Amino acid sequence: MATVDVIKCCTDSIRQISDEIRDAIIYLDAGSTESFEFLGAFSLFLELGAHAICSLEKMSPLDKVVDWNSTSGPAKKIVVITSRLLSDAHRYILRCLSALQTICSCAIFTCISETGHSACPESPLGPDAYREYESFLVQDYEELAGKSLRNSSHAGESTVKESVSAEDEGWSQLTTSEEATPNFSSVASPQKLYGDSVIDLREDVGKKLKVSVHHFPLVLCPFSPRFFVLPSEGSVAEAYLSTEHGNSMSFGLPPISTGTPADGEDVPPGAILTAQFLYHLAAKMDLKLEIFSLGDISKTVGKLLTDMSSLYDVGRRKRSAGLLLIDRTLDLLTPCCHGDSLVDRMFSSLPRRERMSPLSQAKSSQSQLKLGPAYLQRSPLTVQIPLNNSLREETSSFDNFQLVENIEAFLRGWSSRDSTSQMVELVNLSAKLSDEMSSQDFQSDLLCGSFVSTENFHGTPYLEAILERRTKDGAVLIKKWLQESLRRENMSLNLKVRPGYVSKSDLQPMIKALAKSQSSLTKNKGIIQLAAAALYALDESHSAKWDAFNSAEKILNVNAGDTSQSLAAQISDLINKSAFVSSQGNNKMDAQRGLLTLQDALLLTIVGYILAGENFPSSGTVGPFSWQEEHFMKEAIVDAIVENPTVAKLKFLQGLTQDLEANFNRQSEEKKEGLSNTEGVDFDDDDWGSWGDEDAGKDKNKEQVYGDMQLKLELRDRVDNLFKFFHKLSSLKKNISFREWSQALESKFNDDPYSKKGLLYKVLSRVLAKHEVPGLEYHSSTVGRLFKSGFGRFGLGQAKPSLADQDVILVFVVGGINAVEVREAREALSESSRPEVELIIGGTTLLTPNDMFELLLGDCSCV
Repeated sequence: MATVDVIKCCTDSIRQISDEIRDAIIYLDAGSTESFEFLGAFSLFLELGAHAICSLEKMSPLDKVVDWNSTSGPAKKIVVITSRLLSDAHRYILRCLSALQTICSCAIFTCISETGHSACPESPLGPDAYREYESFLVQDYEELAGKSLRNSSHAGESTVKESVSAEDEGWSQLTTSEEATPNFSSVASPQKLYGDSVIDLREDVGKKLKVSVHHFPLVLCPFSPRFFVLPSEGSVAEAYLSTEHGNSMSFGLPPISTGTPADGEDVPPGAILTAQFLYHLAAKMDLKLEIFSLGDISKTVGKLLTDMSSLYDVGRRKRSAGLLLIDRTLDLLTPCCHGDSLVDRMFSSLPRRERMSPLSQAKSSQSQLKLGPAYLQRSPLTVQIPLNNSLREETSSFDNFQLVENIEAFLRGWSSRDSTSQMVELVNLSAKLSDEMSSQDFQSDLLCGSFVSTENFHGTPYLEAILERRTKDGAVLIKKWLQESLRRENMSLNLKVRPGYVSKSDLQPMIKALAKSQSSLTKNKGIIQLAAAALYALDESHSAKWDAFNSAEKILNVNAGDTSQSLAAQISDLINKSAFVSSQGNNKMDAQRGLLTLQDALLLTIVGYILAGENFPSSGTVGPFSWQEEHFMKEAIVDAIVENPTVAKLKFLQGLTQDLEANFNRQSEEKKEGLSNTEGVDFDDDDWGSWGDEDAGKDKNKEQVYGDMQLKLELRDRVDNLFKFFHKLSSLKKNISFREWSQALESKFNDDPYSKKGLLYKVLSRVLAKHEVPGLEYHSSTVGRLFKSGFGRFGLGQAKPSLADQDVILVFVVGGINAVEVREAREALSESSRPEVELIIGGTTLLTPNDMFELLLGDCSCV
């Protein structure tokens, strides 16, 4: 039986639409671009006959002249692949059609199904969403064409208007905006093309353009054949998972589980779209799912999946698989901590691509505003690996001169008549080049790479192998791959190889040697990019802060095993140290020295409260600490914010930050004035003139003191609310009885207090050992419910299946997952009695500790 492979399934889906791709310009939005970058699908598009691959958000009329397939004629059709709702992608699609007037056919592929469009509150489309959108798009296209050509005929000249601005709002405003598209008359006048009749023009445009909308569900980011997350700028990942109520912590995370899943109108769009995605993923992979869930939102997703199944789906001959859905909020500690994972280090340290598209500008109704933001802003998954730092550490003037010489030779061969004027431009280029080469920003952007999951090394995807190893083991494996690549290229380096140890001096010479020739660089680009990313992440300037976090988290773990007093004292000490560090220097130098800022201390406070909730559930009346212990922590945070208001731009301080900064600046000026006055006291006759104005000065000082006191009281109120949020974090597991079996499972790790495993490892270990998991719910299929309700009374009941009996297990974490959990899940499988099980792991997004900080205390937080 064929093994389950997410990457192969995605590439097969692309091949299935090869007829549409052939001789077309492919437009990808930000989410699908991110997905196909990980998939390595750009070469596949060109292999299938695409003219060009372009960005939907950054389209240009010049896209139509780019042609990689020179054997075919000019492109007459475009293919748009979007990871968003059609209503969100509408303005970009309309702009493409308006700019490329020669296009006769437009095929749109969206990863959101028709049911997903009709169920999502942000979409104006109904159950027949695709047909509705086809007519809407043609209608808007006709109206813009008619208006543009009519205006041009009145003016008597052709003008090119600006494309859609990011500030244009809404579905209806887009269709009527005069600035939405380039003018249709930029190619020829309307009289020459269509005559004087605008009605005839619109009929011709309608006949000219053929629009079709299709479903393309497999828009995902595969890190390996068996691990994937959803694209960060896709509608599924951006849809909120929680409404604003007492059990919510973040719009990007499921609420605290209470045993009562959301029902009816309370179901968040993120749950609806996630269920739709998983249903169609299983259909594409020919899997019949037995659904199990853990957590309230996961139970809601499981119920939606079960309702979508039918007798036809169940009766088809498909391979049986178990689906395990888990709420992220059941374990917030693991993604908040800086675990032993090279992949997590890479994604935390490497610069990310900027978001291509703004959040949806559609106006929300009042009810939606109460529920929360329409879309979340997640960090892009596409990292930018600075290859230039590894390949060319220093840029010499000789390199610049050689580059200028090459350009000069090219220009001379291109046009000898204009060589004089171009030589003048060449001198200016040389000067500009030398200036830019000297800047570090240019050097880091000169050569950039990104991860591609399908770059193989003897049949093994790089990222899959690295995901299953710890930091040290992963670095050693990369070093081994580099050595084998050098052997294949017949290159030898005089290096002292130290087994089991990796340093910058080991990796960098091998990377440079492999990248010396163009052919070697092309053949080994996968391992070169991965090695450069590891080198960047393990560099002292980036690893120092990660190691400092790791040490602080270990200390908190040790104190959590002692008493609540020692844990509270440790948290207060971290806050005080961060305040002192921030007041001494800039944050960039602090990061290089591994020193923690106030934001870092707040993230560690979150870790401390989660640990306190697990170890001291009944210490305080409200939270895990006593009133006095919490008072010291609150005062430490207040003092830290007052002393360093510029570093505390957090959501719970919105509306107060400017006042804090103004107060800090005023106090700094007063201190400077006080120092300057005490240096030399000089009595002047003019001072006697203000002898009787002491009362006025006192009144002014009183007002100032009152203002300072009011500001500090307001700050204390905000910090009190912050600690109420911390109390929520400490009560995460009170409603679910995980403690009994998790403590028994952790007993085997008592020898090493730092080897605590995450929830995913514990659940999988228990499931594969066929032990009961408290809170795990099974969702009966349609046939199962039929047996239970109908034939069950005749003794034909269906036994409840076991997740451990499945040959394929798909685990999906609703809210996100990190690389440490992927490694631990693989460990749980290898340690079980069934290591042959095919385990597929997925999540809403890839989470780093920085992402968790943004979710819990940033703009997406419910603080």
